[in-house]
Amino acid sequence: MAEGSFIEVAAAEGGTFKAYMTRPEKGSGPGLVLLQEIFGINDYMRSMADRFAEEGYVVLVPDLFWRMEPDVNLGYSDEDFGRAFGFYQQFDVDQGIKDVGDTIAHMRGMDEVAGKVGALGYCLGGKLAYLTAARTDVDCAVSYYGVAIEESLDEGKNITCPMVFHTAELDKFAPPEAVARIKEAFADRPDFEFYDYVGVDHAFATHGRDSFDKPSTMMAYSRSLTLLRKVLGPIHDLSHLWDMHCYHEFATRDVHETMKTMVAEPYVNHIPTMTGGVGYKHLSRFYRHHFVDANPDDTKLIPISRTIGTDRLVDEMLFCFTHDREIDWMLPGVAPTGKYVEIPLVAIVNFRGDKLYHEHIYWDQASVLVQIGVLDPAGLPVAGQETAKKLVDETLPSNELMANWASSEGKPI
Repeated sequence: MAEGSFIEVAAAEGGTFKAYMTRPEKGSGPGLVLLQEIFGINDYMRSMADRFAEEGYVVLVPDLFWRMEPDVNLGYSDEDFGRAFGFYQQFDVDQGIKDVGDTIAHMRGMDEVAGKVGALGYCLGGKLAYLTAARTDVDCAVSYYGVAIEESLDEGKNITCPMVFHTAELDKFAPPEAVARIKEAFADRPDFEFYDYVGVDHAFATHGRDSFDKPSTMMAYSRSLTLLRKVLGPIHDLSHLWDMHCYHEFATRDVHETMKTMVAEPYVNHIPTMTGGVGYKHLSRFYRHHFVDANPDDTKLIPISRTIGTDRLVDEMLFCFTHDREIDWMLPGVAPTGKYVEIPLVAIVNFRGDKLYHEHIYWDQASVLVQIGVLDPAGLPVAGQETAKKLVDETLPSNELMANWASSEGKPI
């Protein structure tokens, strides 16, 4: 992951303030201003800046509390919460937006920034993202559970860029009635996207807090990135990146080249068998000793479909092989049977920038076990190679495992 440093930004009305800056590996890219929670530029804000740099952005996180106290860096203890709310109560929002504007102006003048500039903020920063869109020339904005936006709805008419809003069902700081008012005010704005997250609370995207919810965080992150990619870029050829990864896995069987297609700390999870690895060292060990050379010589991947999103690719394929050796990752501990296997397999691949971050691989393990003869399908709702054949030919019989299927014959539909 990229690591940043602090720079100085000049305030138009005099003085300078710090901003945490981090850049993509290649050194340049579109600009992104991250707007803080009430805890200053803490570990969470720096970690998110580093992550967005991996996505290809030059990121600045301005110190918006500098006029009260420079270098605020708080955690989430009761004591730190008390201090944070104190800063929030004293914070001059109008002056803060001026500082954000100065940050954007500074960013547009940086040699490292190529193209447009976006803004993204959390909590207090979520409100500031909205006001930044209303009062500056930012090119897009993302608001995570922005507080008190409903108090500034009249400023929405000044927003000419697209926005994404993430809201939490259980949020007491940005409650449902406030969210409803915001949605109603902007019902005629197709360039404003609203996403609600059921059963989660304020700050659901902040790791390290009790309110953190990983599934909602992942969904929100991809949705945010969709807007950023659409407006700011950069656009990567995920299909080619995945093809090259698979080429080194199955054709050259070169672990070093395979790992070069991935981020510094990737992970792979084969869901049915829970095999794979987390982190460079663990995953390299898995690939070298339990994957690339564990695949039979006649291994074949037959593409069925490919769906490409902003930061994910979904590959549907047939995975074909002869079980002529122990396949650690798919059939750990099962001696070779010499049986031929064809199974539908789905790979969901997540990218950060132009590198693979993780793979979630799914298949029907029962079908594999039936085909190699170690699971008797009699009386069980499982099938062998028939699942692969029906994937390719949808006209083959359906519902043959359903004993009750005949009971509906001739009934009204």
